[in-house]
Amino acid sequence: MEDTTMKKQHLFIGGKPTESVDYIALQAPYSKETLADVSSATAEEVEAAIAAAVQAGKEMRRMPAHQRADILYKLSTLLEERKEEAARIIALEAAKPITAALAEVDRTVETYRFAAEEAKRLTGETVPMDAAKGGEGRVGYTMRQPLGVIGAITPFNFPMNLVAHKVGPALAAGNTIVLKPAEQTPLSSYYIANLLQEAGLPDGALNVVSGDGKTIGDVLVEHPDVAHITFTGSPAVGTSIRSKAGLKRVTLELGSNAAVIIDADANLDKVVPRCVTGAFTYQGQVCISLQRIYVHSAIADEFIRRFAEAAQKVVVGDPLNPDTVVSALITSKDVQRTLDWIDEAKQAGAEVATGGEAEGGVLRPTVLVNVPRDAKVSCQEVFAPIVVINTVESVEKGIEHVNDSVYGLQAGVFTNDIHTALHAADHIEAGGVMINDIPTFRVDHMPYGGVKQSGMGREGVKYAVEEMTELKFVMFNKN
Repeated sequence: MEDTTMKKQHLFIGGKPTESVDYIALQAPYSKETLADVSSATAEEVEAAIAAAVQAGKEMRRMPAHQRADILYKLSTLLEERKEEAARIIALEAAKPITAALAEVDRTVETYRFAAEEAKRLTGETVPMDAAKGGEGRVGYTMRQPLGVIGAITPFNFPMNLVAHKVGPALAAGNTIVLKPAEQTPLSSYYIANLLQEAGLPDGALNVVSGDGKTIGDVLVEHPDVAHITFTGSPAVGTSIRSKAGLKRVTLELGSNAAVIIDADANLDKVVPRCVTGAFTYQGQVCISLQRIYVHSAIADEFIRRFAEAAQKVVVGDPLNPDTVVSALITSKDVQRTLDWIDEAKQAGAEVATGGEAEGGVLRPTVLVNVPRDAKVSCQEVFAPIVVINTVESVEKGIEHVNDSVYGLQAGVFTNDIHTALHAADHIEAGGVMINDIPTFRVDHMPYGGVKQSGMGREGVKYAVEEMTELKFVMFNKN
């Protein structure tokens, strides 16, 4: 295994490192040190990666399910053995606090194990042909087959686990992949590519091409040999992909401004620390970070006071410090953007309960109260350690506020009333509703995806496998 802080990080095509025409220096968001000179792929190099994936597809399609499962199990074992090394890569390139990075590696190991299990569960069903007139004497059944080449485009915030949610299901189903990682976090993907090669993956089954998103994305989306695009990122880019994809399969996991409703009977001893975790872990750079809180007026004053006090105690600083919860935002532009959004909210009448200031690349955990619905920190995806808290007179009113959004990924409700919980689950417009938990909750085998501008399709290994396979029907005439 090569040193992850190598001078040059080449493309990974056809099972081996491949020199590129161009390289770009990759800097750590927190320390600003140069981590590596990373390949920036040209359109021609992306086409070479697709060709390698097409070639490898013949072997992957013929490979028995147990062999695909064994490769994924071996990958999970190798990654678990090198957990600290993998977490350090994430912490350096993404400024993810090391404790959160270690947790991400643990989840990634589990995700690949789920994928190994799903490789053995590509089942179909029998169809009772004689249920229809004219179907007598016939036997029918369905089966699932791989689509072919999967184009995967991943974001910076979970550079190993969100890659696993695309690579794992694709390989489990017998597909091949061309992976385009985020420009800030390519080292994690190259690390996984090397581990998969060590685990016995056929050459070309996984190809990694880093570089400019538009250059690589346009080739993947428009190339006739790519059967499916799976993308996690912004709604604007997702919309562009959808418009260019034609008849390709597309899975889009896009933006969110996740909300939680807190009923009057909620136990604040449990709810406050849980909400602080949801709002500020990894500086809020999570698609389902808790961004909006609607708290019942009967407990609002106490909740806001306790939440702000807890936010002030959140440890900020160096991502390699195991106590750090909030470190640098991914770019300096994001720091300025969030400060501008905070200022806009203040000008519109919002109050700053705590935070609102930046130290270098680190924005201190920020709590805003009484924020207008049209302020950017409320209606757009903030992707920073900022949470807005507004007061409501009822859970029903809270549901109206939650639904007053172009997004609908996940939402949470804290209540001790089962009728209230069931009503909220039925009426909240989101892909997932977490009862008595934050919207930030996710484990890796559950279905995950949104409605409205939060995307289309579902991840979660079993559900992603379904997205990445074609349903075929077979009929035997016994007459």
